[in-house]
Amino acid sequence: MKNSVLDRSNYVENSDAEDGVVDEEQSKVRAEEDDDDESDGSDSSSVCSTRRSRPDSYNTTWPQSYRQSIDIYSGVTPPTIGFLGTPNLSRLGSSFLSNSFRGHHTSEIFSSLLRPLLPTQVEDEQQQRKSSHLLPVAPRQCSYTQGVFNGVNVLCGVGILSAPYAIKEGGWLGLSILFIYGVISFYTGILLRRCLDSKPGLETYPDIGQAAFGPPGRIIISIFLYLELYACCVEYIILDSDNLSSLFPNAHLNIGGIHLNSHLLFAVLITLIVLPTTWLRDLSILSYISAGGVIASVLVVACLFWVGLVDNIGYKNEGSLINLSGISIAIGLYGYSYSGHAVFPNIYSSLKNKNEFPAVLFTSFVISALLFAGVAVMGFALFGESTQSQFTLNVPHEFMASKIAVWTTVVNPITKYSITLAPMALSLEELIPTERLESHWYAIIMRTALTISSLVVAMSVPFFGLVMALIGSLLTMLLAFILPCVCFLSIVRSKATRPQVAMCALVLIIGVTSSALGTYSAISKIMDNLR
Repeated sequence: MKNSVLDRSNYVENSDAEDGVVDEEQSKVRAEEDDDDESDGSDSSSVCSTRRSRPDSYNTTWPQSYRQSIDIYSGVTPPTIGFLGTPNLSRLGSSFLSNSFRGHHTSEIFSSLLRPLLPTQVEDEQQQRKSSHLLPVAPRQCSYTQGVFNGVNVLCGVGILSAPYAIKEGGWLGLSILFIYGVISFYTGILLRRCLDSKPGLETYPDIGQAAFGPPGRIIISIFLYLELYACCVEYIILDSDNLSSLFPNAHLNIGGIHLNSHLLFAVLITLIVLPTTWLRDLSILSYISAGGVIASVLVVACLFWVGLVDNIGYKNEGSLINLSGISIAIGLYGYSYSGHAVFPNIYSSLKNKNEFPAVLFTSFVISALLFAGVAVMGFALFGESTQSQFTLNVPHEFMASKIAVWTTVVNPITKYSITLAPMALSLEELIPTERLESHWYAIIMRTALTISSLVVAMSVPFFGLVMALIGSLLTMLLAFILPCVCFLSIVRSKATRPQVAMCALVLIIGVTSSALGTYSAISKIMDNLR
């Protein structure tokens, strides 16, 4: 088995020769690492020793669990269910509740339970994290197809449901923003790759922040990344509440003089359903199901086209060429479509052939953009000015395709909730003293508090489209447009070429302007709806 550290250092040298980003001194450091690797051979303990002793390690400060938790979230390490027939099945049963939050973990148990979805070469065991969950070891041999699958899985999330609503808000010409943002996001994704190649040891977005601005940069970027994931959890609850309310509009409950209408009732119900899944120690099964998010998205899109083309509900010739009053909301919705930069460094680090990353990124963006554009055009052509924030709220429920679309939309967030919340929960658990993590109650209380808080936020601002526009304008613009350029210029400094500086300046202008307009409009409309 070829040593992954040697692979990465060799690749960095090749990339540096092309980009001219890394100092000559770093090649000496990598040469020393190569010598160490050759003497160590393939022994796993020696490899671990080499990794721990290598210079410029960026995984020694908070959050240390980011890499592995994001790998689960994005599907970079989707497991198989091969363990179901193994003697270790009894161990899986003990992964819930009582044995979920042991402070001491055994990688042997983990390695017997998890394998990558497709045959891959697994890197040496990762350093144990100070958290209550058992996390998978990240593979280093991800193929081109797997990389594209993971990229589309991240990009084609619940945002695709609001694509027709974006045309309603911004007009037909506003759809061009989707493609403009796609080009910018692809460019900034390439910038993240160059940042990763600039120094040895960089693997994740927080690592890039630390390389650019030291530990404060790592912490600040991590906070923004976790806020984006937390906001997605809020959107999941709003999404399921809206769709279940459309199916059962007369549902209600009275408890002790408190009246819960259908929206509140289903929001609470969904929270109670997902809450136990956040206590799981072994997220492998949910990770496997969640990795099918691409299939779920394609199925929902297919159902929309089926309703329009086969069930033939009719088309509406409505909508303006451009709607200046709502274009700023459309900016946030289109921006949310490309909220995948938190995962791109992980995908790059997992590729077997790092030179394929631009092709993986390009293919992922093209597939996602075409799906978004197709749904936007078809959805708005079918529903016109009556288009709601999720097209599943518009489809006639008497058709089978409509029912499949709605129930797929309801089930998908339930499987993704705990995996989306896990990175933030794991990072917070790192702050708990190790001796207190021996008691599983600390982790249960923390995860329960995070879940309930997401319910409270969802009930306070139950506006799916506007909350998505706020996330896209405030967080996605920052993580996808602004920070990649800022980090790149900070890392390479004077080595950046004039075209690179000019392009980064243009992206920063577009990003800051779009973020300011979209955030202001989203907050204003949310406040108006709350009055």
